[in-house]
Amino acid sequence: MTTELGKQAPDFTLPDQNGNEVSLSDFRGKHVVLYFYPKDMTPGCTNEACDFRDAQESFGELDAVIIGVSPDPAESHQKFIDKHELPFTLLADEEHKVAEDYGVWKLKKNFGKENYGIERSTFIIDKEGNLQKEFRKVKVDGHVEEALAFLRDNG
Repeated sequence: MTTELGKQAPDFTLPDQNGNEVSLSDFRGKHVVLYFYPKDMTPGCTNEACDFRDAQESFGELDAVIIGVSPDPAESHQKFIDKHELPFTLLADEEHKVAEDYGVWKLKKNFGKENYGIERSTFIIDKEGNLQKEFRKVKVDGHVEEALAFLRDNG
């Protein structure tokens, strides 16, 4: 499965922070800001999540929901949400199947070691479930504003 702009985004079902099954198709009729991040509680991921949290109201005004996805288990997501008061859903992609479907499960080099992990990425999906925009190799600083600006201009 691949992602292609203007085409149907790959649907999926994953457990949320409470263990409830959540599907992308549950959000038809709303824009979806689907963001993939490497790990709960790490500095970059915390900054990104808090940036999305702080912009939650602005996304809501554009009829958009924010959904975060990482390979962390649901319990870790719940702790992350509680600690940083995150007002959106985090999904547990422990088998990294959805990350693979979206092409964000990559071989990464870190301190001379190679490991597979999430390449920080965001996908904006329209109300009909079609992929509108993809941001790959995201740099945290300014990213949430960039996603918000895209939705304002194209929502």
